[in-house]
Amino acid sequence: MTTTVRLLICDDHAVVRAGLRALLSSAPDIDVVAEAADGPTAVALAGNLHPDVVLMDLQLGGDMDGIEATRLITATAAPAPHVLVLTTYDTDADITRAIEAGATGYLLKAEQPEELFAAVHAAATGRSALSAPVAARVLAKMRNPGPTLTARELDILGQLAQGLGNREIARALHISEATVKTHLGRIYDKLGVDTRAAAVAVAGELRLLA
Repeated sequence: MTTTVRLLICDDHAVVRAGLRALLSSAPDIDVVAEAADGPTAVALAGNLHPDVVLMDLQLGGDMDGIEATRLITATAAPAPHVLVLTTYDTDADITRAIEAGATGYLLKAEQPEELFAAVHAAATGRSALSAPVAARVLAKMRNPGPTLTARELDILGQLAQGLGNREIARALHISEATVKTHLGRIYDKLGVDTRAAAVAVAGELRLLA
């Protein structure tokens, strides 16, 4: 016998929430206990109602996005609700941030209803649930984890992010400008870029900056 899953929906669009409630409530073994239009409300409701699963959008209005809400919800005392991300975004950065924040699953809004139902039940038991495109990205990232920068290259990248020029970086790190240029060349090669701005942007997406 399938156990009924108590579900909290968090999405900042009222029409989307209404559609999700109607869809999920049509499943006999899913009970939608509440809705939240923003992160703080979702965190509060999760703490008060103790749902089995929180269906979380990533892009929320206000000062708290879905990633931070996920982090706060999953950090509560056991048994913390499982968070299942449901979003239109499937970038490597979004997926990585969601998983690092504690999300059990990551689904795209283009999924079929049956896939969503199955993912909700999987999340309720703590099993991972990933949309096929997301799973492919995760596997690709595991096979090719990305560039590895040395400690000195990371130091220089950090200085770049602060907008410093080569002379200022050399002075701050007590190295020559020629050495700075050499390291910059290696950083560009590893990140696949050819400008300072692009290096900082890619480093930010890869979470290489402290």
